[in-house]
Amino acid sequence: MTSYLFGVNAVSEALSQGRQIDVLYIERGTRNARLISVREQAQQQGIQIQVCERRQLEELVGEVRHQGVIAQVKGRDAVSLAQLLEQFPPPSSFFLVLDSVTDPHNFGALIRSAAAAGCQAVIYAKDRSCPVTGIVEKTAAGTIAHIQLCQVTNLARAIEEMKKAGVWVYGLAGEEGQSLYETPLSAPVALVAGSEGKGIRPLIRKLCDGLVAIPMPGQVESLNVSVATGIALFEVVRNHLKIKK
Repeated sequence: MTSYLFGVNAVSEALSQGRQIDVLYIERGTRNARLISVREQAQQQGIQIQVCERRQLEELVGEVRHQGVIAQVKGRDAVSLAQLLEQFPPPSSFFLVLDSVTDPHNFGALIRSAAAAGCQAVIYAKDRSCPVTGIVEKTAAGTIAHIQLCQVTNLARAIEEMKKAGVWVYGLAGEEGQSLYETPLSAPVALVAGSEGKGIRPLIRKLCDGLVAIPMPGQVESLNVSVATGIALFEVVRNHLKIKK
């Protein structure tokens, strides 16, 4: 399936990773040094380049912040959960599970945080998540090339399979959970994050081995899902480093 990447970081990272790009579209008359560098990268790789007016770029992806560059690429295949558990078996498993995250900016930011924390995969449901669009890839700022994406048809069943394989599953559940800093989160672990408005669904909560919350002594009652999840992901990293000492 053909899809489009846009934005300087996303396209540059795709070129650096050797991802198959069928056509690179560049805005006519650009003097942006980074765009010129992207064009040179594409030329060196023998990629077809089309110079377009801004109107033509918008016809491809709509009125998004494409920064004057769009790459036509083959859609990235998601790995299966079985492949994931075979590639990253316990005790090294470190996954992020997304329950009903439908906002593409949040999805992309979560992928970026997960990749930065050394998470091996982001697992999400086919029918309860937004697809991996150009906006997702642009928000992820190229980090999508450094992490596996696992799309499942039934998230509850996927969690049960992970637990059966020996992966501990913890949900980020706001004020209802145990303090994040009193929970010994370390691999093999999968962190579950829910949607911005409703959080984790009740069925998924029940399947978790535990629920954790971020203590917030200030006047703010909640955090954006990508911010909260980033804090939890790096708490896993901190615990891992502490164990290694």
